Amino acid sequence: MDGAHDMGGVKGFGPVVPEANEPVFHGEWERRAFALTVAMARPGGWNIDMSRFARENRPPDDYLSKSYFQIWLAGLETLMIERGLVTREEIEAGQVLAPPKPGIKPVAPDEVTPAIRRGGPTERPAPAPALFKDGEIVRMKDIHPTTHTRLPLYVRGHLGTIEMNHGCHVFPDLNALGQGENPQWLYTVRFDGPELWGAGTDPTLSVSVDAWESYLERA
Repeated sequence: MDGAHDMGGVKGFGPVVPEANEPVFHGEWERRAFALTVAMARPGGWNIDMSRFARENRPPDDYLSKSYFQIWLAGLETLMIERGLVTREEIEAGQVLAPPKPGIKPVAPDEVTPAIRRGGPTERPAPAPALFKDGEIVRMKDIHPTTHTRLPLYVRGHLGTIEMNHGCHVFPDLNALGQGENPQWLYTVRFDGPELWGAGTDPTLSVSVDAWESYLERA
């Protein structure tokens, strides 16, 4: 979807300033928010793309006013409320106000770290031959989905070159909606800076973006 989360190439936010020796978590609550999001996916029945959509599907003023893990926590609250695992009143009160939803098996604390280390492999068998090959020039489709997509706004409609084929992977746009994995070929596409930002851009600059096959069309 087009929203405040899609900041790539957007003007007005100033330069990206890396934090020197940045820790993984800036506070214990961030560590807990990360662990809770991972742990609740199993009883909640959502996948990583649903989780991403819950985080990005927020009003701009709300999204831009929150820190990274505040957005994670807000997304987790949305997912849990949608599935009847908690109520808004319980979140605001910080305690259980009604009997828990039946049939939900809790995740033990010692199960969370192994789950994080396993990750969630997304590669799947190919349903059809790849349409594009390395070195081929392609154009990103100029689409504007109203739900989750991994196609950045700033590359839509622009020409790029296929750098690599990563095999077939779960298609996030439909997986986020619970409509199945629908695996597609996944490519890395390189864009020259002037193609994206005009003739005054440093000609040695390039940006590479991973893109699913349905995002691409022949130049």
